[in-house]
Amino acid sequence: MPTAPALTARWTPLRPHPKHDAIYRDESRFVVTAAGRRSGKTEVHKRLGVLLACRDLRPDSRTFFCAPTAPQARKIYWEDVKDLVPPQLVRSINETRLEITLIWGGQIIVAGLDAPSRIEGGNLDRIFLDEFADMRPHVWPRHVLPALGTTGRAGRAWIYGVPEGRNHFYGLAKEAQDPRNKDWRYYHWRSEEVLLPEDLQVFKDTLDPLTYEQEFGASFLNFEGRVYNAFDWSVNAIERLSYDPALPLIFCFDFNAAPGSAVVCQEQLYTGNRPEVAPVFTAVIGEVNVPQNSDTRVVCNRLLQDWGHHAGKVTVYGDASGGAEGSAKVEGSDWDLIAGPEGVLSRHFGTRFHMKVPKANPKIRPRVNSVNGRLLTMSGHARMLVDPEAAPKTCECLDGVTFLPGGSAFEIDKKGSEAAGLTHWSDALGYYIHFEFPTPSTGHDAGVMSAR
Repeated sequence: MPTAPALTARWTPLRPHPKHDAIYRDESRFVVTAAGRRSGKTEVHKRLGVLLACRDLRPDSRTFFCAPTAPQARKIYWEDVKDLVPPQLVRSINETRLEITLIWGGQIIVAGLDAPSRIEGGNLDRIFLDEFADMRPHVWPRHVLPALGTTGRAGRAWIYGVPEGRNHFYGLAKEAQDPRNKDWRYYHWRSEEVLLPEDLQVFKDTLDPLTYEQEFGASFLNFEGRVYNAFDWSVNAIERLSYDPALPLIFCFDFNAAPGSAVVCQEQLYTGNRPEVAPVFTAVIGEVNVPQNSDTRVVCNRLLQDWGHHAGKVTVYGDASGGAEGSAKVEGSDWDLIAGPEGVLSRHFGTRFHMKVPKANPKIRPRVNSVNGRLLTMSGHARMLVDPEAAPKTCECLDGVTFLPGGSAFEIDKKGSEAAGLTHWSDALGYYIHFEFPTPSTGHDAGVMSAR
């Protein structure tokens, strides 16, 4: 990418990459880019959009910077775009509507496409669509493409982001790679091509190989198989694990009338001789499985039967919704039954009892990523082991839960998995893992390209 004029202090040098430069110079009408996290795609498109808008002297020109939602768009674009536009070219700035009006009348607008009508009703000369895989599939064919088709004034679009399985973003990427589509161009690069090894090491140490390949390799992977793809019986479930009475005990809950389920863990030091196991790991040392006629009280009593002798700290994690379909109907919320003034576990363990439950459950994707990253990292380390005899249903879940065939990315096949009696134990475990060991934020591209 050629050196941009020092229009404002925000125009800092970028780490060079030939495809950044190619995008900057490309005059194709539709440009699709799949690139790894933090590899500069958003920054390059911000700069390109501002330059094109500032060179378009038509009084009714409009340039849009868009993301899936309005809050995302504001976070990704607004402050940076304001800082990139030379102040001498600005007539006015509307902080409410996220609009910059240039001195000749042209506009630069930041918008979320959760309300796609925002881009309609006027000229659409150019639009930049970030995190396109997270946008609703109908946004492009029903709203963006028609708005770009003004007779005698065809607009241009730049579509970019990180893949999310093989959804609508994958469809446009394929279209852009078809040599018959002369108006289209496709670009791809991996994060390793831009970032330094030390920048990526934290992600290699925490993300599983498949998630890393999607997020930083920008690969369109087919998520139609196992949800917990990093689970390997020969790595994660081949040895008996011991209970350490000196360490805190962890109870993980997923609320169901049947089966009643819970998972028991400890964070332990590994004393075995397998080099692939991390020095500190999550040890799944037990579970509760009550196939029929269960409720939260039954599950808690089963936990006390097996673990009530524990003399140390006990912490509970689990479903933030509190099991609205279960015990809550007749006895109060499930969390009240566990941790309320008369809660089964809180009364038994007293001041040694603690709970860590967020106000809302995490989304499926980050929860699954956190579990996979604990099972096996890109660096080859297993940070979670499951005792195959003490926690057999947990092993079955991690091995057998699948994605919904033909569904969107990260849509778990609940009916198919439920028929086999699965998902509950892996869900319960996932609430804990994601609370304490979330995969690090992959962040956004803004600002990471500054030269060192």
